[in-house]
Amino acid sequence: MGIEERAVMLACLRWNLDIKVVSYEELSERIRRAKASRDHIAEAERRAEEYLTKGNVSLKTDRRFFVNAFLLHRIFRDILEEFGAEVITVRRCMSTIMPVAETTACLPLSLLNDEGYIAFCESDFVAIPSGILLHYISGKPVFLNDPTYPHDGIVTLAHCTAPRRMDGRSLEDVEILTHFESNYGAAPKVNFRSGQEVTIIIPDFDEELWIGFKGRILDSPCFRICRSQVDIRIEGDWRKLLKEMRGFHWMMAYGDYLREIGYALSKMGIKWKVI
Repeated sequence: MGIEERAVMLACLRWNLDIKVVSYEELSERIRRAKASRDHIAEAERRAEEYLTKGNVSLKTDRRFFVNAFLLHRIFRDILEEFGAEVITVRRCMSTIMPVAETTACLPLSLLNDEGYIAFCESDFVAIPSGILLHYISGKPVFLNDPTYPHDGIVTLAHCTAPRRMDGRSLEDVEILTHFESNYGAAPKVNFRSGQEVTIIIPDFDEELWIGFKGRILDSPCFRICRSQVDIRIEGDWRKLLKEMRGFHWMMAYGDYLREIGYALSKMGIKWKVI
């Protein structure tokens, strides 16, 4: 059994997830029908224009990618409503969805998170349960991210699917760029709130021990990595954190929820270590 299959099995057993699969063949057909619908195209154009008026937004990618993202967002939302689901994740989002949708899943997933759904790329079921838990404890969107290595008390986190409504209410400033690795599609570079306290969760592959720490946002830099980037001042022993690196992805939310996460994990039989 591979890492991905084992992660799905553990997530279903531990968290009682009921996973429904929509194939790319079915998704392709939904996209084909949407592109043939004048109403769907008009709605995507209208919502794209509305997005540009909400807060401080800069469009720095091809408008075709941007409008197609709203078409794909409508399709994702329809799928959620059909299944009565609140969580969606896209597997192989970089290699498979782009030629089908003629955009990337980055902005559609960001939009869904801002609307109160839980939406992730990459279908990493090691990290997804931590995002679901943190979302429902905090009542806010959460940011699935790729960590870098901590240094000098700071760690940089990045991904291309960050929500804007990180505090659950107001919209952070954003630039809409291409997805980083492909230089294609539409991906948000969210400018996270400087000085904001955050909770970070680091889940492990075996659902046995999760690491958590509290931090404070220093900056939203512009390195040659995934578009939404945040420098976090680690409020704890960063050298110890360096030794506790695990998993592919971490999870971040605005606010301090370390105590609540620890309480929930104690009920699940998962150990919780706070840095």
